Amino acid sequence: MSASAAVPDAVATRLRLFVTRMREERAADGDDAAAFVDAASATLRGGKRLRARFCRTGWAAIARREDPRATESDALWDLCAALEVFQSAALVHDDLIDNSDVRRGLPAAHRALEQAHRDAGWLGDSEAYGRSAAILLGDLLVAWSDDLAEQSLHDHPHAAAVRAEYARMRRDVTVGQLLDVAEESAWSVHDSASHVERALRVASLKSARYSVEQPLVLGACFAGASPVALAALRAFGHPLGMAFQLRDDVLGVFGDASVTGKPAGDDLREGKRTVLIALTRAALAPGARRTVDEVLGDPGLDDSQISSLQATIVASGALERVEEMISGYAAEADRALIGAPLDHAAVGELRDLLRAATSRTR
Repeated sequence: MSASAAVPDAVATRLRLFVTRMREERAADGDDAAAFVDAASATLRGGKRLRARFCRTGWAAIARREDPRATESDALWDLCAALEVFQSAALVHDDLIDNSDVRRGLPAAHRALEQAHRDAGWLGDSEAYGRSAAILLGDLLVAWSDDLAEQSLHDHPHAAAVRAEYARMRRDVTVGQLLDVAEESAWSVHDSASHVERALRVASLKSARYSVEQPLVLGACFAGASPVALAALRAFGHPLGMAFQLRDDVLGVFGDASVTGKPAGDDLREGKRTVLIALTRAALAPGARRTVDEVLGDPGLDDSQISSLQATIVASGALERVEEMISGYAAEADRALIGAPLDHAAVGELRDLLRAATSRTR
């Protein structure tokens, strides 16, 4: 089994042990508290585990350059698992903000909690309960991610560096999420020429750093990386993270629902002001641009309207341009590995991850 393939199983083991402990901790708090823990646990199933893979490979790039026989510790897997829990927290809040009904082919957390309220026959507004409970669920998952991160750093010689990067990641994602929400309205008061730059800033803060760059750096810090090695990993991780997010934007418009687990064209219904949309608008005549602006963000868009918007995006050349940007970012990331003071086998794994992150279909 390849090192990359082993990551999901190792992370699943650490998550299973952690969740078992969380269940025991809440055992005296009644059925509702137990159901809340179960809801949190449910969000941790599935997923690509890319953040854990990048974290583990960042560690290997440093540790195995010093000692080719270095092996992954439970503490490292706890750090990898912490990143996956943080990802779940972000998705719970993201789906709530975006009013998304589906995640990974199943009801989004707020919808599942809404249905649980309804099935229990409780009084009150089931939808309001689902939204309120999902806010708290996301908060619980953030706390769990911190718990796991701290567990991984107990008596660790490089704990300070890992903590600093982890805290920066949390701040970046929160600000990036706000900018993403703001841009759905703020675009209207800013010159169209600035829209691509603004969308790229959102992509960097909300996704690129915490999806790729920061997991890599966290793993490397865990192994005691030098400033030169960290700079090389950042130079690889950030452009790859940008390519990863641009691919996500493409899938949010053109993805196959049976593969992505989300309805086709969901980003169009949510009104996401992505680079893809910014480039589309820039290429359109004023009348066509107004038409796009009028329908973008309408949650009631039907399949024919989604198809029409997809055709407009393709005809504008925006999809082709975004694909070129993805290739350009991927090439920039690949160049950053040339001559970097990293373990050679880990560099090969990083290139495998590069291909997986940019050519994915979900």
